[in-house]
Amino acid sequence: MEPVFLSFSEKGQQLAQKLAQAAGGRADRCRQPLSLKEWTKEQFQKADAIVYVGALGIAVRAIAPFVASKTEDPAVVVVDELGLHVIPVLSGHLGGANDLARQLAAVCGGEAVITTATDINGRFAVDEWAKRQNCRVDNPAWIKRISGRILAGGTAVVYSPFPIAGTPPAYVACVRQDADKKPEKTAAAAVSLSVFGRQTQALRLVPRIAVLGIGCRKGTPRAVLEEQFAQFAEAQDLIPSAIVRAASIDLKAGEPGLLEFCGAHGWPLQTYTAEELAGAPGEYTASEFVSRITGVDNVCERSAVLASAGGRLVIRKQAGSGVTFALALQEYHPDWTWQGSCGTEAPGKPRSETADDKERTEPDGR
Repeated sequence: MEPVFLSFSEKGQQLAQKLAQAAGGRADRCRQPLSLKEWTKEQFQKADAIVYVGALGIAVRAIAPFVASKTEDPAVVVVDELGLHVIPVLSGHLGGANDLARQLAAVCGGEAVITTATDINGRFAVDEWAKRQNCRVDNPAWIKRISGRILAGGTAVVYSPFPIAGTPPAYVACVRQDADKKPEKTAAAAVSLSVFGRQTQALRLVPRIAVLGIGCRKGTPRAVLEEQFAQFAEAQDLIPSAIVRAASIDLKAGEPGLLEFCGAHGWPLQTYTAEELAGAPGEYTASEFVSRITGVDNVCERSAVLASAGGRLVIRKQAGSGVTFALALQEYHPDWTWQGSCGTEAPGKPRSETADDKERTEPDGR
C-alpha cells in the first residue's frame, strides 16, 4: 500500500510529509491550480489508499460522488492537522483503512478512531481476515451476515480444504472439508475458503493462488479463448477470481488474441522457452504434435507449474477448439491472523479444540 496524502494548510502539509515519508507514500497540497474534486476523482481511479490531512467534513464531501462499493473503493483516512485523531472513513477492512489508521496514529502520536463494530467489540472480522489471507470476496453481501452472527454471539463456521495455522478466534469454528463439497445446510453462518465451487449458502473467500497455463494455435482469436475458458471454468467448478496470472511458451508472447484475452481478465502473461518448460519437475500429458511444433511435449501444464513457483498441478490439460488449459496452485498457508500484527481477539465464548485443529496434512486444494 502506497497512500497518497492531501493537505489544506501549511501545518497540515508538514504533517502530511512526515506521514508520507513513514508510510512510503506521496504528499500533495490542495491549492490552485490543484482541484480537490479532480484530485479525488483521479486518486479513486488509481490509488489504493487516500489520506486527507484536515477536516473530516471536507473529506466526506470530496469523496461522496465517487464512492462505489466496499470491494472497489480505496481506503480513505482523515487526520486532523495536529495529528490528534486518525479516522478511517472508507474500506476499513477490505481496503485496509483501519490498519492504515493505526499505523499513522503510531507515527504522529495520535489516536486511531476505529468505529467498525467487530473491532470495538473485539470480535473476528471476516473481511479483514480475507484481506490478510490474500482472498477475494466473491459475494460481499454475505459479510454483513457473518459479522452479524458473530456480534450476536453465534458461531461462524469456516470450511476449508487448506489447514489453517493457529487456533480459531472466539465465535469461529473450522471444518476441514473438500472444496467441492458444499457446506452443511445446518450452518447458519458458513464461510467457504476455496478456489473451487460456488456455494450459494456461504460467504465465498477465494484465495488468489491459481495460475492458468495456456496453449493455443497460432492466430487463435480472443473470442475462442473466452469461450473455451468459460467452458473450462464451468466444467472444473473453478472460481476465475482465484487466478493471479497466466502462463505459456515464449512462442505465444506476441499472440494478439492471447494478449487480449489475458489483458481483459487482468492477468499478466508469463512465458518460458521450450528448454525452461522441459525442465519443469513432474510428469505431464505428452503430445508428439505439440513437441514437433514447440520443441516441448506440453505447454499448458508445464507453464502453469513453473509460473506457480513449483506449485501443485490440480487440473491437467483440458483441450478444445485448438486451445488447452491447465491449472496449478501456488503454495498457500493461511493462518488466523486477522487484526493488526498480532491477531488478537477479545475474550469470548470458549471453543473446544477439534481434531481438525491438529491436522496439518498437505491440502489437495479441491
